[in-house]
Amino acid sequence: MDAKIPGGPLAEKWESYKAHAKLVNPANRRKLDVIVVGTGLAGASCSASLAEQGYNVKSFCFQDTPRRAHSVAAQGGVNACKNYKNDGDSVFRMFYDTIKGGDFRSREANVYRLAECSANLIDQAVAQGVPFAREYGGYLNNRSFGGVQVSRTFYARGQTGQQLLIGSYQALMRQVSAGKVTMYTRHEMLDLVVIDGKARGIITRDLETGAIERHGAHVVVLATGGYGKIYYLSTLAMGCNGSAIWRAHKKGAYMAGVSWIQIHPTSLPQSGEHQSKLTLMSESLRNDGRIWVPKKAGDERNPNDIPEEERDYYLERRYPAFGNLAPRDISSRAAKERIDAGCGVGAMKNAVCLDFSKAIQEQGQPKIEEKYGNLFRMYEKITGINAYKQPMLISPAAHFTMGGLWVDYELMTTIPGLFALGEANFSDHGANRLGANSLLQACVDGYFIAPYTIPNYLADELKTGKIDINDPAFEAAEKKVKRQLSDFLHIDGTLSADYFHKELGQLLYNKCGLSRSKQSLEEAIADIKKLRERFYKELKIPGDIRVNSELEKAGRVADYLELGELMCYDALTRNESCGAHFREEYQTPDGEAMRDDADFCFVSAWEWKGVDQQHELHKEPLVFENVKLSVRSYK
Repeated sequence: MDAKIPGGPLAEKWESYKAHAKLVNPANRRKLDVIVVGTGLAGASCSASLAEQGYNVKSFCFQDTPRRAHSVAAQGGVNACKNYKNDGDSVFRMFYDTIKGGDFRSREANVYRLAECSANLIDQAVAQGVPFAREYGGYLNNRSFGGVQVSRTFYARGQTGQQLLIGSYQALMRQVSAGKVTMYTRHEMLDLVVIDGKARGIITRDLETGAIERHGAHVVVLATGGYGKIYYLSTLAMGCNGSAIWRAHKKGAYMAGVSWIQIHPTSLPQSGEHQSKLTLMSESLRNDGRIWVPKKAGDERNPNDIPEEERDYYLERRYPAFGNLAPRDISSRAAKERIDAGCGVGAMKNAVCLDFSKAIQEQGQPKIEEKYGNLFRMYEKITGINAYKQPMLISPAAHFTMGGLWVDYELMTTIPGLFALGEANFSDHGANRLGANSLLQACVDGYFIAPYTIPNYLADELKTGKIDINDPAFEAAEKKVKRQLSDFLHIDGTLSADYFHKELGQLLYNKCGLSRSKQSLEEAIADIKKLRERFYKELKIPGDIRVNSELEKAGRVADYLELGELMCYDALTRNESCGAHFREEYQTPDGEAMRDDADFCFVSAWEWKGVDQQHELHKEPLVFENVKLSVRSYK
């Protein structure tokens, strides 16, 4: 497991890498082709940056426009260590906060680079016209997010992801207009093509015609997001899936940190069995909102009727140093503990209160409207409740995946020529992601890292020549894809793909969700095997092989049924609690996580060995030379 981390002091590694990276002269760039799958912040920024340099880029997304990429849903902000508030922030402090927030399960070099590049991203975004919030004098404003004690989060009300995506979309479409990017909308990647051990292209399906297509390139970049939708009920859009990275995994790319999945503490609670997704409320609300539940279990009163002395502000009680800004994994587990204790509120008793009455009293409602107005409007539109007058009801929900394809310092997977950016890789967040670091990683990977590391690889590809899509490897991959689609259509059972997705999601949430145990994980693995057997016997796909959304779902659920088993196996083999991975057997008497640095200070990277075959574990040791491993405390 060679992560290819440059030598030298931590603060000099990235500059040293850039100074020694191989280059491709402008005339030769026109001879090299790049495929980028995904048009969110990571994919759009990478496509635009490489096309600007002169490479020929093919950009793919399954939506009808790149602007529908799920980056648009991110709300609260993007982190950068500008220290505008003069409150003690620095590159090292941001690096340390991120390492600590991930419970010391990420690489020092990658995380330091993330913090180092963060300041440049804000300048880039402002130059693109991103309308960040500003103070009265015109300076960019900041706010805090969970897991930190400084203000480093830049925001555009509750629409930061949307505004950043518009910036990257503009850059992408400029290159489309210039003829350097060929845009393929409504195309889904169904397989990766590997020739002589190198990634050489992809097989796609045109979702408007059903046509199967071959696309060749010297480099393939996956920027396809995470797989949190495996839980079915999650904050992600229905179309989000893990198929692209899973198909690459089955071609030889290792998956890492698979069971490190973030449950977001600030979602709207489930209101009934009819739902297919949950709505995210920005973590930024925790800056001014106070989280509480009734002290008395089973309290049926309206939250406004419960007096102050009968409220349990449990985050402030348990984590006084950080209070309502405790990290997401800790905050979500604390909410679940109170809900399980019978103190939940709402119709299904599955929520906690997020109360702004104190902030409104101290700052005035106009100030709260200025900061969070669109979020309050969204909440009222969905629930019919005016959160200025009574508390919001929130609950934990599946959200972000820290796990993904294993990548080295260059963001290249174990398949040469296959790169993974943003949430599609495992790179920067360890076992838990701090809020507002997701948009940061996606942008930094696409704008500032890939434009150096991908050319470093392409410099040795000049003699390769045009990739031949008639190569037998392309033919074999296309036949495999067509056979799978045909097999799905001929199962002729009685149950929809959604049925199996719901069953899998509920199973995983109960047995491999906020908490896990040896017993629950072993049960989950056995249950998933049975569910997968039923899927291939009882699935029903109406329609034919042409335009068919149910056929698309079937392929994605098939992948989830394999990925879900690996998630549980990964969690079963990690006998410790760290970040979002909370094993019930490994906790302190007061319910905090017990990390095992002696035996588990490594990244679990898994190699595919075949259907119904046990994955092979490869360990990347994590070496900490600049921070001291310590018990993660927010008290």
